[in-house]
Amino acid sequence: MSATPTTNPSFSHLLRVFLRIGLLSFGGPAGQIALMHRELVEDRQWVSEEDYLHALNFCHLLPGPEAQQLATWIGWRLHGWRGGVAAGLLFVIPGAIVILMLSMLYAVAANLDWFEALFIGVKAAVLAIVVQALLRIAGRALNTRFKQALAVVAFVALFLLDLPFPLIVLGAGAIGMAVAAMRPDWLALGHGGSALSSMPRPWRSTAQALAIWGVIWAVPMVLVAATLGTGHVLWEIGAFFSQLAVVTFGGAYAVLAYMAQEAVQGFGWLQPGEMADGLGLAETTPGPLIMVTQFVGYLAAYRSPEPFTPFVAGLLGAGITTWVTFAPCFLWIFALAPWIDRLGNATRLKGGLAAVTAAVVGVIANLTAWFLLHVLFTKVGEAQIGPLRLYTPDWLSFDWRAALLATLACLLVFGAKWSVVRVLGVAALGGLVLGLAI
Repeated sequence: MSATPTTNPSFSHLLRVFLRIGLLSFGGPAGQIALMHRELVEDRQWVSEEDYLHALNFCHLLPGPEAQQLATWIGWRLHGWRGGVAAGLLFVIPGAIVILMLSMLYAVAANLDWFEALFIGVKAAVLAIVVQALLRIAGRALNTRFKQALAVVAFVALFLLDLPFPLIVLGAGAIGMAVAAMRPDWLALGHGGSALSSMPRPWRSTAQALAIWGVIWAVPMVLVAATLGTGHVLWEIGAFFSQLAVVTFGGAYAVLAYMAQEAVQGFGWLQPGEMADGLGLAETTPGPLIMVTQFVGYLAAYRSPEPFTPFVAGLLGAGITTWVTFAPCFLWIFALAPWIDRLGNATRLKGGLAAVTAAVVGVIANLTAWFLLHVLFTKVGEAQIGPLRLYTPDWLSFDWRAALLATLACLLVFGAKWSVVRVLGVAALGGLVLGLAI
């Protein structure tokens, strides 16, 4: 990897470009990564092609949104820690502001007939979008029989056995690292060496980053514990999303099923269909799709506001959620970015990543099945048969409007190849028409 960028921009220039990227970063991680490649590699040549791809592969190893972490790394590479902070924040802030405003609207309008009708279409569109994500990722990731088996095992473990999501991710990573050492061809890694670079080991900078950003990560949690106690909803929100920040391998789609199950069934913060609503809102805003966590945090605090007003509690819930979701991203990058050059040839790490990516396909398949049931049926129960957890939809609660709009959304996504925003708009309009006319 080259040590310096092809062209060295001023700090003010970097701010302007990353603000532009933050405002235009629609389309999920694939669109965001493509946008940054065009803006920073092709048009401005701030980063070489080799450096960009190498850093992107490394960011896939980390929990959290890979596109936001890649933006942080590029800012760090160009202007040190202040460049990394600026680039990472500008990638997030525009979308965070928009999703906060939409969450506030949702909280006050969710019980209105027209709003509920609108979101029949949004949920149907999200179902088509999630199916598209599943097929795209599966097409790229499952290029060996072993990877296909990992995906199937991950799906069964989540959908039928109800095993914890972190266990699936960490277990797949451990299996991948072991297989990479013995049979790298099972993961399509080839037979490359696993030696690390002989460059100096940056232990000091890593320790400093861990200390500084660990404190930054913990600050709001300490304040909540000291003023409201560990039984308050704000503590529950911060603790849950801090945990989520450590295990969010594979992006928002992969972690959403786990988050939905905990937010709906574990904490009772949301109703099942509301998680699909939140993803629909996140799909229409710039920035990482994991910003859907802010929607959950806002509603959770809004609905248990004491001792605050619902509006103030919602703002605090959204704020702490966003803080503990993205502060770890800076920690990972600033602590580990100096190691990227050394880890370029680490076969075991590549094997762990390949296995996690394969398991993520099964995770997204679980999310797709969960969404399908909760979009098409308004009542979905559960039954336990031995070790198996089975979903039992009430067939009388089948929503033909949602089924019709989901079919339309699939035709637009796969047939007409419309953009996410256009499909969401048409489906939402269709939901409004069907919901209010019938």
